[in-house]
Amino acid sequence: MSNPSNPAAAIATNRYGLGARPGDLVAAAADPRGWLLAQVREGYPALAALEGLASGTSILAGFLAARDERRMDRTQSVVPAASGAAAGAAAGAGDERGNDPVRQLAVNLRATMQPHYLAQAAARTRIALTSDDPFRERLVHFWSNHFAVSVDKPICLGTAGALENEAIRPHVTGRFADMLMAVETHPAMITYLDNERSIGPHSELGSRVGRRRLAASTASAQQGRVGINENLAREILELHTLGVAGGYTQADVTTFASVISGWSIGGGKGRFADGEPGAFRFRAALHEPGSKTVLGRRYPESGFAQGEALLHELARHPATARHLATKLARHFVADEPPAALIERLARAFAASDGHLPTVYAALVGWDDAWALAAPKFKTPEDFAYSSLRALALVPREPRALLAPFELLGQRHFSPGSPAGWPDRAQDWDGADALMKRIEWSVALADRVGESHSALDTADAALGPLAGEHTRSALARAASGSQALALLLMSPEFQRR
Repeated sequence: MSNPSNPAAAIATNRYGLGARPGDLVAAAADPRGWLLAQVREGYPALAALEGLASGTSILAGFLAARDERRMDRTQSVVPAASGAAAGAAAGAGDERGNDPVRQLAVNLRATMQPHYLAQAAARTRIALTSDDPFRERLVHFWSNHFAVSVDKPICLGTAGALENEAIRPHVTGRFADMLMAVETHPAMITYLDNERSIGPHSELGSRVGRRRLAASTASAQQGRVGINENLAREILELHTLGVAGGYTQADVTTFASVISGWSIGGGKGRFADGEPGAFRFRAALHEPGSKTVLGRRYPESGFAQGEALLHELARHPATARHLATKLARHFVADEPPAALIERLARAFAASDGHLPTVYAALVGWDDAWALAAPKFKTPEDFAYSSLRALALVPREPRALLAPFELLGQRHFSPGSPAGWPDRAQDWDGADALMKRIEWSVALADRVGESHSALDTADAALGPLAGEHTRSALARAASGSQALALLLMSPEFQRR
């Protein structure tokens, strides 16, 4: 008979998973490590919660069409401008009335994308709260944060969740190189980092614009200049592969950016419009031609394949192995991960050619990570998931599903930068953040009322990790709701 009080089962469900639901400790008790590894075998199952969600391509196509339509409406509705002081007074009056057309356009477009965001974030939350494979689901969230796209940029409000579902989930138990290609060619990443605006100066389009400039003599002809955008190239090197200390130079960034010029999205108008609207499209007319050298390796001109070859080399680079090993070790084991663990994971990554299940097995097999001490302070997302899983609560209404994450300060898909959410206690344990946790815990416990025994919940969620001091405090609580609030804010529950 399996033993639900097995400390390793509690560690498996809390440190590697998303927090134990009632019954999870029993399920994991016989073989906690095997229970984890069974979740990350190759292949990704279809999830009912994702059925019916619009594709990233269709969402982006709808956004672009709405933007074009509203820009046209705005242009047609503009009254001929006054001159001098009268124009200035009119502009000021418009600002006071809140009728700034650019701002209003952004508001309207966000409203167009908001339903997609709500559907994607709600589906993500339901999966996390009900999953029988919480280790795999935590890994989905880890890689989604590694390849962060933030909905603070309006064009990404409806596509950030699509990137997770279309580029991360299918590859989370595959090879890193395949995930890297899927992410960097996803429309959400292309538009988040503005690569659709990257135009080689010697490309067909760049040369055409250059000739027009030479033929013109007015200052206005110099406006709207084309050129290479380095955003995507820089973040691939700094965040997605080599890491900030990965040995690349600014020249590597600039040259890499020219390699992936032309990596764009379909649609548009005019002579250079082509491809399915909203879908990834390699636009040869925007690509900077010629062979290029990055990190000391020469890549002959081959169009899209030039960038594809470079990404595959980056996926195999020793600096990439070490960068990813460090992030995985920090996320699962300690804010300052042991050097020996980083080396172990980097070796597993390199030896398997980036086969992620092999790396996960090396992580789970690290004996020192199974110590009873809980080294990681939960992020707001961790805390919300583990609390709701412990109480087997899955709100039905999408906004109710998302409210805890917004209140606690970690709204879905909104880290605010390509660096993603931070992963150290010092970023989440401030006084204001802790007060929000207390307020939310009290409100949640009041809502649950006397329907849950705090001691039984502690047994099911933490097992032997719940210490005698905490158990004593729960037993002495004035009410069931107070006891539940104490459990959620206990040191054992706040860490994993």
